[in-house]
Amino acid sequence: MNTFYKNLSMWLVIGLSMILLFNLFNQPQGQSTSLTYSQFVNAVERHNINTVQISGDIVSGKMQDGQAFRAVYPINDNEMIAILRQNGVDISVKEVQKDSFLMSIFVSWFPMLLLIGVWVFFMRQMQMGGGKGGAMGFGKNKAKLMEQGENKKTFEDVAGIDEAKEELEEIVDFLKDPQKFTALGGRIPKGVLLSGSPGTGKTLLAKAIAGEADVPFFTISGSDFVEMFVGVGASRVRDLFNQGKKNAPCIIFIDEIDAVGRHRGAGLGGGHDEREQTLNQLLVEMDGFEENEGVIIVAATNRPDILDPALLRPGRFDRQVIVPVPDVLGRQKILEIYAKKTKMRDDVDMEIVARGTPGFSGADLENLVNEAALMAARQGAKKIDREMIDKAKDKIMMGSERRSMIITDDEKEVTAYHEAGHALVARLLPDTDPIHKVSIIPRGRALGVTMQLPTEERYTHSKKFLEHSLCILFGGRVAEQLIFDEITTGAGNDIERASDMARKMVCEWGMSEKLGPLTFGKKEEQIFLGREISQHRDFSEETARRIDEEVSAIVKVANKSVTEMLTENIDILKRIAEELLERETIVLDDIEDILEELRPGMYERTVKEEDKKTVKKKLRKKGTVKKVAPRTEESNVDTAEEGEAAEAADEEQEQTKAAVEVVAEETAEAEAKEKE
Repeated sequence: MNTFYKNLSMWLVIGLSMILLFNLFNQPQGQSTSLTYSQFVNAVERHNINTVQISGDIVSGKMQDGQAFRAVYPINDNEMIAILRQNGVDISVKEVQKDSFLMSIFVSWFPMLLLIGVWVFFMRQMQMGGGKGGAMGFGKNKAKLMEQGENKKTFEDVAGIDEAKEELEEIVDFLKDPQKFTALGGRIPKGVLLSGSPGTGKTLLAKAIAGEADVPFFTISGSDFVEMFVGVGASRVRDLFNQGKKNAPCIIFIDEIDAVGRHRGAGLGGGHDEREQTLNQLLVEMDGFEENEGVIIVAATNRPDILDPALLRPGRFDRQVIVPVPDVLGRQKILEIYAKKTKMRDDVDMEIVARGTPGFSGADLENLVNEAALMAARQGAKKIDREMIDKAKDKIMMGSERRSMIITDDEKEVTAYHEAGHALVARLLPDTDPIHKVSIIPRGRALGVTMQLPTEERYTHSKKFLEHSLCILFGGRVAEQLIFDEITTGAGNDIERASDMARKMVCEWGMSEKLGPLTFGKKEEQIFLGREISQHRDFSEETARRIDEEVSAIVKVANKSVTEMLTENIDILKRIAEELLERETIVLDDIEDILEELRPGMYERTVKEEDKKTVKKKLRKKGTVKKVAPRTEESNVDTAEEGEAAEAADEEQEQTKAAVEVVAEETAEAEAKEKE
């Protein structure tokens, strides 16, 4: 239950209790009948009253039938006593009780006190909502101090980003043994900025620092500085650094610093908005007139391009550490860490899984293992196997299967030929990423999908690779046109991606022969309105026309090449589509079998690197394959070395052929088992 509602309930209960007590002490004792003075005198004369009690101007008593009564009589009436005595009524006099001074004050001020209490309650809630320390202290920072032992993450839990880890391990060493570094005149870095794509492990690195460092560790988010009140952000920055100085040496971690550190001067509110005041105070505290010895700032962001230059200069953030997406070795180490935390079968080779997950960040890999674990739990398995890993990977990369979606036979056939066109073009063109899986099962928003996986990390792309990628994108649309003499909206996303890629080839990457190595268009970004919302033209109308012509020419060349390729191999296209309609999902080996059947000896069979590795391990166990010595790349090798290199190349080729044969045998055996 929310603390606000708990406090509100408490105050309501207190208020109601006070009201009930007030009514309890002020209500008259018992139930009595109120009589007028005349009724009272008549009852006395008729001998209906035996006893009375006089208290001030109130006379009370009981009638013959036991009914209590009370009446008011004039104090100056001397005849009433005589009447009572004449009729034999027993008279008693009670001293008038006056309310105490405190009770009178309480009765008078209770409503006002209740209103003041409610007002104080809501003010306290506003103050607590404004930050630590209440309304008079909403300028206090919201940083959380991590106590030693509270965070159990260490650098052993970080993998795949060794360079970034080394930089931060050095920061921890600075704090543990500063004299080692200051003996030569050096100083401890004042700040470290971690930048990288989402999910690469920036926050995990900060947690590892908190677990390793034997110093106080403050953590706060960039959005915690700015509130609705003017001046709060700057006040919180001052308070944060004051706490840091009191606990020096210490580390202050600011997550998502781009929330407060964006470039100044571009805001829609001018140069006096609250965020800029906060940033200015942060700049002064990090490197101003006052020294902050022993206070190290570690910040994380995935948008370093929008940070203010004054924030990034040495003296504030001395080090800018890039946290990249892990390579294949990094992915393998990350997977091994997560595998230790789950129950996984021994035959799951993490190196093969790492090769099949290019571009995955650390968060993606953690999600992969988690999805596989959930899948194993749903199936009642005791351990995670390779098949579950593959299914989890397909779910992450291609989306969840939507088998309940009802598709007509005509749409299913169009989808099959569309995906067959993508797959065939991807297989026939050289220097493209190998096919991983082709499916006409609806996944996510797509009716079908053709998934390719690169065999190695790509950091740059050649012009030929981009041209072939355009051809693959047009494969589906051209296949629809050739088979049905009609086109559908299913190729809408393909055309959008192809148009964007072709325009980037011309305007950003200088791959146009007519326009040359030039870049066109200047992107500008309003910091409060997100990414590039406008692109200013820095070229003439004539140049714009030529750009459009070049983009159109690149797209038309790709479309023409694909049309010729699929026309020449129309029988293969139909066969792949038939396989998809029958089985719904096929893999690279299925396409290779079709090529060998319809074009024997024309195309060399493609074997994925992970399959080569698996088969070589099996052959090596049988003793039929030797380990190939690494080939030398020196230009001045002698004839003997060239001979050894040639032998190594021949042996590697034989291994590949053996791998092809083993893969074919295993595929045939699997198909036979399925038929049985």
